[in-house]
Amino acid sequence: MAEKKGFIRKTKQREVILNVLRSTRTHPTADWVYQEVRKEMPNVSLGTIYRNLKTLTEMGEALELSYGSTYSRFDGHADNHYHFVCEECGDVTDLELPVQDSLENSVGDSIGAEITHHRLEFYGICNHCRAKK
Repeated sequence: MAEKKGFIRKTKQREVILNVLRSTRTHPTADWVYQEVRKEMPNVSLGTIYRNLKTLTEMGEALELSYGSTYSRFDGHADNHYHFVCEECGDVTDLELPVQDSLENSVGDSIGAEITHHRLEFYGICNHCRAKK
């Protein structure tokens, strides 16, 4: 059966990948997702993981976070939220800040546009890395 244009078929692999992403707050790499998915689906390929991560981000079910490194991290929580990125260890942490709607409204009003979403990251040194110094 041919897929309709704009229709993305639900697959078992995609469902398992999304469940793995949503079960962690660590913002994993594709390799980490691959290792976790293999626990449930031993024959899955790394290529399948990459293709499905791309599809999940295109569907709005996951976020791809790229911070200029050689690999991306993924977030199974696609709601609009902020991140803190440690410049020492590379850890990515979710931030729950109550400014999202007011920030979009303020920016939209100032430029006369409708803001549909935004992305904002904070960078610095996490407490764990600061304690090491």
